[in-house]
Amino acid sequence: MTRSLLIVALGFSSSLPIAYAQAPGLDTARIEKLTGVKGTLDAKEDVFRVAVPRADLSVTAAGVKLTPPMGLTSWAAFKRAGARLVVMGDLVLLEDQVNPVMSTALDQGLEVTALHNHFFWDSPKVMFMHIGGTGDETTLATAVGRVFSRMRDTAGGKGEVPNASIDPATSSLDPRKIEAVLGVQGTLNSGVYRVVIGRTAHMHGQPMSAAMGVNTWAAFAGSDEKAVVDGDFAMLESELQGVLKALRHAGIAVVAIHHHMTHEEPRILFLHYWGVGRPEDLAKGLRAALAQTSHDSLNPK
Repeated sequence: MTRSLLIVALGFSSSLPIAYAQAPGLDTARIEKLTGVKGTLDAKEDVFRVAVPRADLSVTAAGVKLTPPMGLTSWAAFKRAGARLVVMGDLVLLEDQVNPVMSTALDQGLEVTALHNHFFWDSPKVMFMHIGGTGDETTLATAVGRVFSRMRDTAGGKGEVPNASIDPATSSLDPRKIEAVLGVQGTLNSGVYRVVIGRTAHMHGQPMSAAMGVNTWAAFAGSDEKAVVDGDFAMLESELQGVLKALRHAGIAVVAIHHHMTHEEPRILFLHYWGVGRPEDLAKGLRAALAQTSHDSLNPK
């Protein structure tokens, strides 16, 4: 492009409202329509970003009032990558919103890539769920729009809280029923039935497995009518989405997604979960999630 043509092109671009300026291969007006959210264009990086400030939340952290510019803004960014689009985003959610919004994201074909906190001492507690995906513009923008809609629908205490009044000291559940579903044996200790399934990664030239914390585990307590299960999944990156979908389809809540190590080979992600229901039903949900992985062994360590 000649210098004069470049000046003309830049002058034309700057005369457009920034919300509707076009990134190469992106119909920003259509993205806004499908997501239901206004956006801005980063012309330098050819990224179009839509954002939803959580102005509906009244959050303090260690006595400090948090406002949307301090990190309480949900967003999704779109960028052309060859023939396809890439979307990445971060959703600001209260605890009861996390799992219904996660289910919507997964059902719409988006990936959930992390779930964690960004603050200490915040009240109410705020969680951050990172999403991503590739596809065509209509599919991705529609999916993000439905996620934002689900956020609105679950605001104000309308989400999911799987409560249960259970004291492990009074557990009466039959471990054999859980074993029959999972196909592995565990140990019963102080009313808690725990199963541990090892994986192996390598660090510092040495194998690291169950005893070093590279494992999937589940702890059950309660009765045959109602129990709680909590635990941790150790997964390859390629297994994460399948495990998430299996757990959510079983009504088991996901409470964190992160890593526990660095420089391990292969890379292992960890997912913490919480479920309430009949122990056999919970075990079936875990078994469906285990089927999405390639654990070294289904024998407890």
